[in-house]
Amino acid sequence: MKEGIHPAYEPTTIKCVCGFEVETKATKSDMKVELCSNCHPFYTGQQKLVDTAGRVERFRRKYGQKTA
Repeated sequence: MKEGIHPAYEPTTIKCVCGFEVETKATKSDMKVELCSNCHPFYTGQQKLVDTAGRVERFRRKYGQKTA
């Protein structure tokens, strides 16, 4: 690699508002994020599938999947 054209790759801490912290390496120093895999609704199972205009039900009927 050429000298002097690349940013410094240094240890950093990524902090979420829920309190979760990750130690990693990056070109930016300490980062703060609003959502992480510990508090995101999709990964925690709190997010529900939203059926817009019956698309999910139509898909299940078309491909023979039974509703729960």
